[in-house]
Amino acid sequence: MTAQDPTLPTPAVIDFAPAARQVAQLLEEVGEEQLLAPTPCEKYAVHHLLAHLVELTAAFRDAAGKRMGPTTGTPPGGAMPVLGDDWRARLPRQLDELVAAWRRPDAWQGTTRAGGVTLPGDVAGRVALNELVVHGWDLARALGRPYAPDTAALQSSYELLEPTEDDPGGDGIFGTPVDVPRDAPLLDRVVGRAGRSPAWPAG
Repeated sequence: MTAQDPTLPTPAVIDFAPAARQVAQLLEEVGEEQLLAPTPCEKYAVHHLLAHLVELTAAFRDAAGKRMGPTTGTPPGGAMPVLGDDWRARLPRQLDELVAAWRRPDAWQGTTRAGGVTLPGDVAGRVALNELVVHGWDLARALGRPYAPDTAALQSSYELLEPTEDDPGGDGIFGTPVDVPRDAPLLDRVVGRAGRSPAWPAG
């Protein structure tokens, strides 16, 4: 584990529990007949999205513990994710493990790896939380269910997705942002920055 530089401020720990709880509640709504339904993720049906959630919860759980290996070293993309038969037991368990892993202050310190990329711990934590927030919205929309993440998680995602000088188009994580009014609800502005239309599937 890489030691935290004592001259640097200690990164703030953000509780993943509210975001993970929302996703876990949505999982209970998924029937077998909905696995083939479309989602706001282009090319992803619900079963692809669930498989991606299985992969990312394992990857960012291990990233928090600085456990380097296939889960943290494999870049995203390539083949479409495949949903295992055990997902109904495995995904809720991994959501709980993810929450516990990022409650440790040392998870946010030093450096780690996720998706084959070396990142500061605090950046990896914010990316992991953002994945839960945005993909939770994807799943809720696909199922036609309400979705209301906590303000701390939404604010973290909004700041993470803010365009930078190196990526002025904001295409770095999810895709080209969708224009959303500045006075729109924060959730709409987050998903817009994540390349989704808040009106999906209508727009």
